[in-house]
Amino acid sequence: MPPILDTELKRVLSERIRYYNEMGIYDFYRRETTLTSVEEAVFTTTPDILPEQRDFMTPRAKAAVAVPKVEENTFEAANPKPESGVTDPVQALRLIREDLGDCTRCRLSKQGRKQIVFGVGNPKAELMFIGEAPGADEDQQGEPFVGRAGQLLNNMIKAMGLRREDIYIANIIKCRPPGNRTPERDECETCSPFLMRQIAAIKPKAIVALGAVAAKTLLAINAPMSEFRGCWFDFRGTKLAVTYHPAFLLRDPRQKKETWKDLQMVMKELGMAIPAKGAE
Repeated sequence: MPPILDTELKRVLSERIRYYNEMGIYDFYRRETTLTSVEEAVFTTTPDILPEQRDFMTPRAKAAVAVPKVEENTFEAANPKPESGVTDPVQALRLIREDLGDCTRCRLSKQGRKQIVFGVGNPKAELMFIGEAPGADEDQQGEPFVGRAGQLLNNMIKAMGLRREDIYIANIIKCRPPGNRTPERDECETCSPFLMRQIAAIKPKAIVALGAVAAKTLLAINAPMSEFRGCWFDFRGTKLAVTYHPAFLLRDPRQKKETWKDLQMVMKELGMAIPAKGAE
């Protein structure tokens, strides 16, 4: 049950939300973190972290200090979403898609995108893959991961003993950046709240972030892939792992073995049998 807000707090929140709405920002979300007892002791007593200190912090610790704690459901209570209170993920995803509409919230709507690429798969999936952004094939077909990288992702999913329709696939942003460039930070910040709502509707048991852009955006950590891989992160109550993006694997096939290790870690967490040999 959301907390009861006093009249003054409601007024302040309403004014702040109206201010952001006028700038074209409509979605707000909070990101939870889970700390070890040591990290909890450190970061609840030393909130002011110097830049040079961050170099010696673990990715999870960086996430803890990067995102301040806020009251549970405060923004949600002041700015409810259409899918609020809907328990059926199919209906919830439909409402989110309708709310997204023919989105013009960022510059990408005017930079040649053909259509929005919302997401595809099982609305009740236990496993969710999240990539960076649609490419030319995805922009043409309106579905994530359908090009060469998508075919490799399909092979990865098959190697896990799953089918594409068993999982849910989405991207940080839903429009193709011109020339397939890396999404800008403001584009990710504008679009990713819709992804957060998709995750909340699906409630997967595990999320796999594909590539550095997805990992950095979801975890609010600026770190190399070497620091992301091989460990679990708590993402809003859901376990999140990071592995290489299939497009990167097409450029450097040597990393496929490392990716298979990451997927095996995910399979173990989900209680899945691990095949003797992964996909090549």
